[in-house]
Amino acid sequence: MFPAGQYPVQLPPASMLGARNDLPNPYRDGVDWGQLPAGRKWGSTASVTTAPDGTIWVVDRCGNSGSGGTLCGGAGASIDPIFQLDSSGKVLKSIGAGLFVNPHKLTIDKDGNLWLADNGAQQVFKLDQNGKVLMALGKKDAAGTGNDEFDAPTEVAVADNGDIFVADGHSGGGTATGNARVVKFDKAGKFLKTWGRKGMGPGEFDVPHTIVLDSRGRVFVGDRQNNRVQVFDPEGKLIAVWYQFGRPSGMFIDKKTDTLYVADSESRDG
Repeated sequence: MFPAGQYPVQLPPASMLGARNDLPNPYRDGVDWGQLPAGRKWGSTASVTTAPDGTIWVVDRCGNSGSGGTLCGGAGASIDPIFQLDSSGKVLKSIGAGLFVNPHKLTIDKDGNLWLADNGAQQVFKLDQNGKVLMALGKKDAAGTGNDEFDAPTEVAVADNGDIFVADGHSGGGTATGNARVVKFDKAGKFLKTWGRKGMGPGEFDVPHTIVLDSRGRVFVGDRQNNRVQVFDPEGKLIAVWYQFGRPSGMFIDKKTDTLYVADSESRDG
């Protein structure tokens, strides 16, 4: 037995491997999609999502191929980390130079606003499509556990009524430190509530890496190090836990059908 919310760094091998995937896979790698401007190449592409107008938005850490940093971070940076592309892969615009330290996941709300979690600056930003900052949550460069603080936020989900849900806690990994929670705000950025803590139990998290909402407002959290997806109601009540994953690292819900797509970085073939 271990104290509530804590456990050994070395998890059981079966848990780390996740469930075996023996379902049909109709998807294949694309080739040369998304041609960047001269002098740029895809590096660590941290996030891909779509806007209501059908355009595709990508967060790229400015050609850096490593997952732990960015070449476009800091106020003095002159390289844009966010690209808007059409369906053919043609770049329409790029934005965001000098705004972020380590851009992570990007979400676009129903009005077309961009929400980016910066797990290096410990902040979440709301932007218009020209890169103007409309809202910032969290204290810049100050990790913390308070209601107005984050410790490596990973992604944002926005409800139809404007409520904001932030997955907070990329910093913990296999240790028993760092945040591991969901933080909820109203549309103006006022804190409403938080739920979750470090651990392996129901409603606990170990690196809540991705968060999305379905058409009914249910909250899906990719609990990456625990090899599962947890489903909550909008107030944080646990509804279900799904274990058929390796490391669920990104998610998308088609709200027309409520089909959930999960990017699983350690799925095992059957």
